Amino acid sequence: MLSVKKCSFCGKDIMPGTGLTLVKNDGSVLQYCSSKCRMNHLKLRRDPRKLKWTTKHVKGGKGL
Repeated sequence: MLSVKKCSFCGKDIMPGTGLTLVKNDGSVLQYCSSKCRMNHLKLRRDPRKLKWTTKHVKGGKGL
């Protein structure tokens, strides 16, 4: 059965048949909804808690 997955960076739902999947050498699986999320996470090394367009955004900033 196909299931809806969550993006590893922004937390958005990924419908079956879409998105990007990255399997690392240690066996962990990362799911991305778009190349925007993949590049922000892997190449630019950004923290999703600091970006307002992600669902993982933390308001206030003192808890970081």
